[in-house]
Amino acid sequence: MRFATYHHDGRQRVGVLDDDDLLHPVDAATLVDVLGDLPAAGADALARPAGPHVSAVRLLAPLQPPTVRDFVTFEEHVEGMRAGAGVPEQWHAAPTFYFGNPHAVLGPHDDVPVPPGCARFDFELEVAAVIGREGRDLTAGQAGDHIAGYTIFNDWSARDLQAAEMTVGLGPCKGKDTATTLGPWLVTPDELEPCRDADGLLRLALTALVNGEVVGSDLLSNMSWTFEEMVAYASRGTLVRPGDVLGSGTCGNGGCLAELWGRGAERRPLRPGDTVTLIVEGIGRLSTTVVTGAGITPLPRARRRSRTRP
Repeated sequence: MRFATYHHDGRQRVGVLDDDDLLHPVDAATLVDVLGDLPAAGADALARPAGPHVSAVRLLAPLQPPTVRDFVTFEEHVEGMRAGAGVPEQWHAAPTFYFGNPHAVLGPHDDVPVPPGCARFDFELEVAAVIGREGRDLTAGQAGDHIAGYTIFNDWSARDLQAAEMTVGLGPCKGKDTATTLGPWLVTPDELEPCRDADGLLRLALTALVNGEVVGSDLLSNMSWTFEEMVAYASRGTLVRPGDVLGSGTCGNGGCLAELWGRGAERRPLRPGDTVTLIVEGIGRLSTTVVTGAGITPLPRARRRSRTRP
């Protein structure tokens, strides 16, 4: 099933799409409210009369997640980003992630502003799993029952801000803080189950275009960990809860501009007016336009302190 959040007739609604792309309203205020009961909620909605066609509504992000974890599971992406420096040994030990900004989630057709002070703006083609049931210290075998579905994830990145702030030794902050695009809808795991390979990875074609030109393509099955393994790691020593979003990390072979830059390609950063289209087989497409963002609010440099003590 495909579940969408949309705006229609002055209201925000949740719906399930039928085979004709008609939306059947779900009896819920938000998608998060029914993530643990999607088959039943969808079946109930499909048994009722259909509402508008998806083309007649404004699609919103499928959900507003309480947390966003973004992993880095594609080795080819790591190689490209490190410009020949090799993959850190620790990368092989566990599926590393950082926490993103859940308040910066945008819908599939929302314009994306260039972050203040950014001159090297970039997209990132990813797929995200969404948690449907609470869990802690899960095994990979248990984790599949906690995944409600999948959606496309564009991790917009201010590469110059990211590079500067990470010299301090922490993960990205303002380099990843302005926007994350999710959509166009949430696809339940049963829809994608036939695409699993022998390792349990989803063999889905991924394509990225800028202004209609293909700049990257890959397979989701080139991930080095399954989503179930990522969920298990995320739940280690803590809770994952309904609505939590776990991004796959950027795919290889041009899943972002920075990877191409790291391999020596001469391609300009994104600028206002550019349109980025991400396509994931079995899920859908996002098409987003970059617009001018806000200017910088100036702050002073760090103060030199005397370090006197009481």
